[in-house]
Amino acid sequence: MNLIDFAQSPLSLLPPLIALSLAIITRRVLLSLGVGIVLGAFLLNQYSPIDTLKYTGSQVSSVFIEDGGINTWNMSIVGFLVLLGMMTALLTLSGGTRAFAEWAQCRVKSKRGSKLLAAFLGVFIFVDDYFNSLAVGAISRPVTDRFYVSRAKLAYVLDSTAAPMCVIMPASSWGAYIMTIIGGILVSHGITEYSALGAYVRLIPMNFYAIFALLMVFAVAWFGLDVGKMRDHEIAASRGEGFNQKHPEEFEQARDLNEELDIRESDAGKVSDLILPIVMLIIAMVVSMLYTGGLALNENGKEFTLLGAFENTDVGTSLIYGGLVGLAIALITVVKQKIALKEVGRTLWIGAKSMFGAILILIFAWTIGSVIGDMNTGKYLSTLAHGNISPQWLPVILFLLSGLMAFSTGTSWGTFGIMLPIAGDMAGATDLALILPMLSAVLAGSVFGDHCSPISDTTILSSTGARCDHIDHVATQLPYSLSVALISCCGFITLGLTSSVGAALLISAIAFIVVCFAMSFMSKSKITRCEVK
Repeated sequence: MNLIDFAQSPLSLLPPLIALSLAIITRRVLLSLGVGIVLGAFLLNQYSPIDTLKYTGSQVSSVFIEDGGINTWNMSIVGFLVLLGMMTALLTLSGGTRAFAEWAQCRVKSKRGSKLLAAFLGVFIFVDDYFNSLAVGAISRPVTDRFYVSRAKLAYVLDSTAAPMCVIMPASSWGAYIMTIIGGILVSHGITEYSALGAYVRLIPMNFYAIFALLMVFAVAWFGLDVGKMRDHEIAASRGEGFNQKHPEEFEQARDLNEELDIRESDAGKVSDLILPIVMLIIAMVVSMLYTGGLALNENGKEFTLLGAFENTDVGTSLIYGGLVGLAIALITVVKQKIALKEVGRTLWIGAKSMFGAILILIFAWTIGSVIGDMNTGKYLSTLAHGNISPQWLPVILFLLSGLMAFSTGTSWGTFGIMLPIAGDMAGATDLALILPMLSAVLAGSVFGDHCSPISDTTILSSTGARCDHIDHVATQLPYSLSVALISCCGFITLGLTSSVGAALLISAIAFIVVCFAMSFMSKSKITRCEVK
């Protein structure tokens, strides 16, 4: 099967742009992704219907089977989703979520407190973005629901703490992946004054998008900066709408029955029934990451180190191990209450079934990602960075280009893999002193584009964790992501012109304050208009 090379053609942008546009206009994610897949396959196969069908079939099958065997990465993510869905359902059955919500309600006294709880949990659970979005959503949702925080707001908190924390934490799956790429870049350019870890640590204060995305979450939670469609969702939530209930008064009756999943909650539940499975899941996952990383080091004849283990870990397998341990602990809490096995089995099925929609979207997203890769969309976008441009402007240009690539492809990791080496080469060809600012611009831009993209798996999982409509999440998060991107542009322009991280952070902080004041004015003015009506 001979595919057309679109590496130099703007047509490579067509499938992702069509898919993104349709998703926003029609709000039907699967239909939109399907159209993007078929269009890309049609273009790649020179408009041949038969070859298009064959190619599409091979791409779909590659989601499940790779190189004659099971696609372990994709299937481990699917397996983890199913395990987490089952565990979440058991936490509901045991009464743990209800007990935690009541415990938190005694200590969390306000709507603001419930949002801050979710934000702090998102910051402290940073091992992996997939786990962050789903686990923090499961823990926080009962509390935010009871304080009438919209699901869209919770999804925003999940999405804007998961990737930004993972990208600036060395002890995470993201940190390990990024350091392996950076290590190769340093070697290829003969840089020996700092190691891959040293370079990574130096990049953290330059990752303006991650830093100010996290600060924006806390500003939104504390000051109630609800703008655009987010404001509409918050107003609806304050009336008890958006929680899968017909009337506001039914919201208070959720104590005995989880209407969303039709699971009867036990009255004997304790806070530990929720906390213990989650904590054990985290511990098991970290231990599994160290174990699988240690095995990889041993196979390569290398000495075990903490950083080396994280760099070589098998994240997919670690997620499965953690999920199994968390599920086992959740089962124990249910068994101790002597709940009927029939009810336990029914709850496990309900939990697994609750994840099927997210899994289907992920399968479509992975498929269109393969199609976009074959169309060389990333390579075409990378060529846009070349030209007669002053090196001082390269950090902000790389930030925007990486954002566009991650938005179009729906993957920050894929953008890391393409753009980090390109940024290193561009710095080597222009001014090697700019290599760290340019690498940080790629990291920041990749997270920015990933945040905005409806086809990003992290965005999808944040919607899943919050039990929020996916397009609602994308639409409500966009104003905040664009605002932080504007702040980041100010930082990268300053960094390129002055080479001073301190000056760049100062300018970014001033821009952040200005943006927050503007959002506060917009939010208050909208409340006034609503009250007048």
